[in-house]
Amino acid sequence: MKITSTEDFGQAVRRRRKELHYTQAFLADYSGFSVSFISDLENGKATAELGKALHLANILGLDCQVNPRG
Repeated sequence: MKITSTEDFGQAVRRRRKELHYTQAFLADYSGFSVSFISDLENGKATAELGKALHLANILGLDCQVNPRG
């Protein structure tokens, strides 16, 4: 999936969380992040911390790559 916005990233995180049948509460407990952080991230909040967002993606088994265009 090509990610071009915080909304795209949030949708990818939400979709994967649901594929794994994890609730936001379960993921919060497991990761140590708050439910509100996970909710904000999934809703595309632009000020979500990048380090936390990448860590959460890693927990969910998502790979993030940055590739040059073209």
